[in-house]
Amino acid sequence: MGAGQPVQYRATSRATVSLDKMKRYEKFADEIAALIRRGVLAPGEKVPSVRHASRTYGVSPSTVFQAYYLLEDRGLILARPRSGYFVREYAQRPLPEPEIGVRQAQTSEVDVSELVFSVLGSLKDPDTVPFGSAFPSPDLFPLPRLARSMAHSLRELSPHAVIADMTEGNPNLRRQIALRYMLSGVMLPLEELVICNGAMEALNLCLQCVTQPGDLVAIEAPAFYACLQVLERLKLKAVEIPVHPREGIDLDSLADSLARLPIKACWFMSSLQNPLGASMREEHKQALYELLQRHQVPLIEDDVYAELHFASQPPRSVKSFDRDGLVMHCGSFSKCLAPGYRVGWVAGGRYAEQIGRLKLMTTISPSVPAQAAIADYLQHGGYDRHLRKLRHALEAQQDSMLASAARHFPASTRVTRPGGGYFLWFEFPEQVDSLQLFRLALAQGISLAPGPIFSATRRFGNCARLNYGHPWNAQSEQAMALLGRIIASF
Repeated sequence: MGAGQPVQYRATSRATVSLDKMKRYEKFADEIAALIRRGVLAPGEKVPSVRHASRTYGVSPSTVFQAYYLLEDRGLILARPRSGYFVREYAQRPLPEPEIGVRQAQTSEVDVSELVFSVLGSLKDPDTVPFGSAFPSPDLFPLPRLARSMAHSLRELSPHAVIADMTEGNPNLRRQIALRYMLSGVMLPLEELVICNGAMEALNLCLQCVTQPGDLVAIEAPAFYACLQVLERLKLKAVEIPVHPREGIDLDSLADSLARLPIKACWFMSSLQNPLGASMREEHKQALYELLQRHQVPLIEDDVYAELHFASQPPRSVKSFDRDGLVMHCGSFSKCLAPGYRVGWVAGGRYAEQIGRLKLMTTISPSVPAQAAIADYLQHGGYDRHLRKLRHALEAQQDSMLASAARHFPASTRVTRPGGGYFLWFEFPEQVDSLQLFRLALAQGISLAPGPIFSATRRFGNCARLNYGHPWNAQSEQAMALLGRIIASF
């Protein structure tokens, strides 16, 4: 399809094939893990015996054994001599989930950068317990294998490509990204893909395409703090839309805001939202698209955590419902594969050409060698195997932090239970000042992300985001115990 020809937008049903075919025992393990997450198999309950599971699910006993071994490794079940396998009892006193109150959205100027920078500056000390970090542990990424992909791709890279790939991006990388879209049910023309310096550049460019200084932009409450900083830099006004910890964006509040206010764009995370971890159900994502389509308000869909889901199937994006290019879908490899490579992209819809031109006027191109390395890894490195291992590690680490919080935090504390990612959102008793908690914890070598940095109006003063993306160890447990004592002192 030529660059000047109109692009047809359509969503298809999601493919059932996988880029890297899962083994049967892995699929069975994921099914049992899903039953545990949903509470069908409760903590302390016995899982089906090997013989019963083999007969009921139509798999061999060896498949069941391998699946149970894998679930043991993931920390979800444990074997008791002569008794069988049981769901691990993480928390005798699980903490309840928070409820974000719905209120009418108001416009506000954004002025949070100084507060955000003061928090982020505290995270540079490598000896600090990194509960406030924005990234999972680098030990979870296949960095040596990526280095081999870098060496191999550079040997294959022609001198001409070093220059030619700067504008549109590495063609093999674009094909690999388009293939992953196809497997998720989205038939995406290559012309729509713009490779960027991480998702942050993609999100910035999208916003610049559809707004002018002074415009209103609908964002989430709480919202990713970098979103607030972008609005502040571009002199845009925020309209905060409440996010429910399980259901995501409050569609009634958004509909009311769209009817009352001249909103020019929306910037939302429909899956595994940062900081709550909320994921909208498919029917709500479709309803969101239909609402925005009626008002002709573009959506900037920040989907950087999409690959970190714990379910057996990936979440469907709002982009998959897009019929006329209204959704700009932004992704990145920074959260799931290569944080330092700074390679992201946007499927820009009707705005793709404008986004590409803006990129050429600013940064021109992400690193060509980094693009080639990631393309090589996606094609030959076993990306889906890596993702499954990463998801399992994060799921086990989430369980560990939830259990530790139940042991050490006040009983009136509330916490989210996201189905992926690596963040938990804590709502502490009303008297807790999370900015003061941040300072007291930091003095003890523990970082956290206080709630006010996630709001244009500095709400959520008794809330904090904690990162469970680092391997759980004795230091992690001690840090949670110390946090609990500081929280109880308020």
